[in-house]
Amino acid sequence: MTQSPGQGQALDNLLTESRTFPPSDEFAAQANAQPALYEEAKADREAFWAKQAERLHWDTKWTQVLDWSDAPFAKWFVGGKLNVAYNCVDRHVESGHGDQVAIHWEGEPGDSRAITYGELQREVSKAANALTSLGIGAEDRVAIYMPMIPEAIFAMLACARVGAMHSVVFGGFSAEALRTRIEDSACRLVITTDGQYRRGTPAPLKPAVDEAVAGAPSVEKVIVVKRTDTEVAWMDKDVWWHELVDSQSDQHTPEAFDAEHPLFILYTSGTTGKPKGILHTSGGYLTQASYTQHHVFDLKPDTDVYWCTADIGWVTGHSYIVYGPLSNRVTQVVYEGTPNTPHEGRHWEIVQKYGVSIYYTAPTLIRTFMKWGAEIPAKFDLSSLRVLGSVGEPINPEAWIWYRENVGGGKAPIVDTWWQTETGAIMISPLPGVVSTKPGSAQRPLPGIGAKVVNDEGVEVPHGGGGYLVLDEPWPSMLRGIWGDEERYRETYWSRFAEQGFYFAGDGAKYDDDGDIWLLGRVDDVMNVSGHRISTTEVESALVSHPTVAEAAVVGASDATTGQGIVAFVILRGGAGSDAGGADAIKRLRDHVAKEIGPIAKPRQIMVVPELPKTRSGKIMRRLLRDVAENRAVGDVTTLADSSVMDLISAGLQSGKSED
Repeated sequence: MTQSPGQGQALDNLLTESRTFPPSDEFAAQANAQPALYEEAKADREAFWAKQAERLHWDTKWTQVLDWSDAPFAKWFVGGKLNVAYNCVDRHVESGHGDQVAIHWEGEPGDSRAITYGELQREVSKAANALTSLGIGAEDRVAIYMPMIPEAIFAMLACARVGAMHSVVFGGFSAEALRTRIEDSACRLVITTDGQYRRGTPAPLKPAVDEAVAGAPSVEKVIVVKRTDTEVAWMDKDVWWHELVDSQSDQHTPEAFDAEHPLFILYTSGTTGKPKGILHTSGGYLTQASYTQHHVFDLKPDTDVYWCTADIGWVTGHSYIVYGPLSNRVTQVVYEGTPNTPHEGRHWEIVQKYGVSIYYTAPTLIRTFMKWGAEIPAKFDLSSLRVLGSVGEPINPEAWIWYRENVGGGKAPIVDTWWQTETGAIMISPLPGVVSTKPGSAQRPLPGIGAKVVNDEGVEVPHGGGGYLVLDEPWPSMLRGIWGDEERYRETYWSRFAEQGFYFAGDGAKYDDDGDIWLLGRVDDVMNVSGHRISTTEVESALVSHPTVAEAAVVGASDATTGQGIVAFVILRGGAGSDAGGADAIKRLRDHVAKEIGPIAKPRQIMVVPELPKTRSGKIMRRLLRDVAENRAVGDVTTLADSSVMDLISAGLQSGKSED
C-alpha cells in the first residue's frame, strides 16, 4: 500500500476513498457552472479572466489583463479603475434592488436587524463621510478590531469607498497582537466597540485597544461602537461611532481607484517571528472573489439565503462575507455569537429561521457538531439547505458524510474548498452541478486556476502519488506581497521552487487514481515513520472513520526505533459509551487505523481527551500536542481559544497509553 522512499515519493499516499456523489439532474440543469467553463478557461486563460472581470462595474476599462513581467509581483487588469464598495452596494440599489435584504444580522443575545441594500448604501456612505472628516483617505491604513456586528462590515466598505486600506484584527486577539499589527502598518485610525458578547456574557474589548494604542504613536483617533453598554475608560483620542457617524450625510460619491490600488492588509501568523501582513489589491481580488462566490456556491441572488459562519477577522470573512457575496447581490445571514449559545442547536435554529439555502463552515465545527450528536440538527427543519461548503483545513471523509447526511438531508452537494489568506479566494473546489463530489477531496483547480502536486524536484507526481501543492500560474486575487517586506515574500512563497517559478503553498497533497487532489495538511505536520512520510491528515481521517470518534489530532513524537512514533489525541462522539476510552477500546482504535491505512500508520499511543487545543479560528495547534507527546514543558498558549485545555490534556497523559 505504501511506496518506498526510494521511489521519489514526497508523501506516502495511504488512505483510499471510493465513494462519489454525482449531482442530481435537476441540480445540474440549473447550475451556474457548466462543464464548458473548464474548456473555456483552458482555451484562453486571459480572455476567461477578462470575462469574469466584466461581471463587475468598471469606471475605466483595463488595457491589459495580466502583467507578469515583474514576477512574482503581478498586475491584473492594468489601467482599469473601479470602486470596490460601489460594486458591492450602490450598483445593486441603482439596478432597483434597494429593498432587497443584504444582511440578516443575528446578535448573540437574540437581537436582530434586517439591513437592505438601500440602508447599507446609506450606512456605508455615512461611515465614509466620517472617515473623510477625520482626514482618512487613499493610502491610509485603518485597523478594525470588532465583533461580528453590522458596523464592522460598514467600516470595511467605507474604507474601500474612500481608498483607505483596512487591517481587520480578530476580536479575540490580545492587546499585544493588536499593537504589533497597528504598528507594522502604521494605522492612523482604530475602529472598535465597548465590548462583545461571548457565550452569553458581555466581555470587554476596548481596554485591549487602549493598551495597544498606548504603544502605537501612529494612531490619531479611535472610533468606538456602543454594543454592550459596558462602562469604558475614555481617552483623548476616542469618539463614539453614534456621535460621529450618525450625524454625517448619507450621500457620498465614491471615487474610482486603480485596479492595483491596495484594498486591505490581513495579518497571518508566521511559524516564527512577527506576523506577515498579506497585501491584497482591488480589481483582481474582487474579480476572483465575485467569480468564485457565483460559481462555487451556485448563488442565485433572487432566491438564495447564504450564510458563511466565519469571522471578518479571517480572510474567509473578507472574501465570503463581505466582498464575494455583496458583489453578487446576496441576501445573507451574519451571526455574532458562538454555535452553542444559548444551546447546541443555535446554528440550526438560525438556518430554520431565515431559510438558509447555502451554508459555509469549517471542518472543526462540523466535527464539533458530530461530537454533540446527530439528534440536535434533527430537531430543526433544514430542508431549505441546497449547497454546503467546507473551508479552513482538509475535511476528513467521515465528517463530510456526516455533514451531508445530517445537515444536507443526504442530497445537498458539498463544496470542499482549498485556498489561503495569501490566495485571496477559492482556488481548488468541486463545482456543484458539474463534478461528482468525493468525501474529503477538494478535487480539482477551478477554471482559470493552475495547481498541481509535485515532488522535491518540482516534477509533477503521477496519479496515486503524493507531494507538495504548488500554483503554477498567476491568479487575479493573489497577494501582492508582504507589507513592507519584499524579501520575506520572495523567500516564504517563491524560493522553494524558484527554478520552476511555482508558488509553494506550504501544504502537502496527493492525487488519487482519478487525478483528483486531496489536501494533506501543512508539510510541517508530516511524520517520518520508519522512512515513510505520512500525513497527519490521513491518520486523523482513519481515526474519525471509527463510529466512536468525533475528532482526532495526530502528531509525530520522537521514537528511538522508528524515528517518529504516531501519537493520537481523540475526542469521542456523544453516545460513544462509558467504556469507549478503556484499554480494549483503544486497542480497537489502533487496529482500526492499521486496517484502514496499514500497520505502518498504527498509533504508538492514543489518548482520549475532552477537547483539543485550537486557535480562535479553529485550527488545531499540533505544536502543543507534540510537547505533551514528548513530555516537554508546554509552549506558548496565548493564541489558544481556551488555554485550560492543555492542563486537562497533560493531566490525562498516562491514561490512554497503550503498547503492543
